[in-house]
Amino acid sequence: MLNTTISGDGPGTPILLAHGLFGQGRNLGGIARRLDEGRRVISVDMRNHGDSFHDDDHSYAALADDLAQVIEANGGQADVIGHSMGGKAAMMLALTQPDLVNRLVVMDIAPVAYTHDQSGYIDLMEALDLSGVDRRSEADRRLAETLHAPSLRAFFLQSLDLKSQPPRWTLNLKVLRDQMDKLVGWPDDQVTAGNFSGPVLCLAGAQSDYVDANGEAEIMRLFPQAKIQRIEGADHWLHGDKPAETAEAIADFLPQD
Repeated sequence: MLNTTISGDGPGTPILLAHGLFGQGRNLGGIARRLDEGRRVISVDMRNHGDSFHDDDHSYAALADDLAQVIEANGGQADVIGHSMGGKAAMMLALTQPDLVNRLVVMDIAPVAYTHDQSGYIDLMEALDLSGVDRRSEADRRLAETLHAPSLRAFFLQSLDLKSQPPRWTLNLKVLRDQMDKLVGWPDDQVTAGNFSGPVLCLAGAQSDYVDANGEAEIMRLFPQAKIQRIEGADHWLHGDKPAETAEAIADFLPQD
C-alpha cells in the first residue's frame, strides 16, 4: 500500500490528498493543515514517489487502484483531492470506482491527453553528479548549473535521499521516463465511458494553460456536476503560488463532516 501520513482526527468522511508528478505527500501540506481541523486528512506518496513502493506500471488505472486501497483501508469512502498527475488519478478513481468517492477536487488538470513532455527534468536529475554530496545546498549548487529556476530545484531536491550514500533519488526515474506517454496522456473512451455524478470542484490557475476550452468541455462531459473555478495570479502549482486562496476554495467546497 502507499505510504501515508494522517493528520486530524475527525469522525466523518476522511479527505485523501494525491500529489503531482515528481512530488510527494508533503507538497500538499498547506491544504492538509487547512482541512484537518475536524477532519481526518490522509496524504499519500504516489507509487514511484517519496517513500512509496516502486513498480513498473505507472498507468492511471494502477494509480487509481492505489488510491482505492487507501480509501478501503480508511472507512470505504473519501473526499479526494488531486493535483496534476494526482488529479488524473483521482478522476480515474471517480470514473471507475465511484462508490469510493464522496466529493472530488481536481487541481489544474483535465481528463485529456497533453502534448508536453517532462522527460527533460528527468534528464537533469539523472545527470546530476551526486558523488560526495552530503548537504542539500551542495546538490542545489550543482543542479543550478543546468536548472536555473530556484523553485523547481527546491521542488525536485525534496526527493533526494541524503541519508543514503551516495545520495539517491526516491523517484523511480526510469519508470517515470518509460511511462511518460501514459503520464501526459489519458485512457481512451472505452476506459472512461461513464461519468461521475457527484460534486466536483475543478480549480485551475488563471495563468496556467492546463485547463483550456477543450479541457473544460471534457470535464463537464465526464463530471456533469463540476464547478470550474480559476485562481487569480496562480499558474500550474496553484497551491504554491496562491496557497491561502487555494486552500480556502477547497475548504468552502468540502463539508465539515
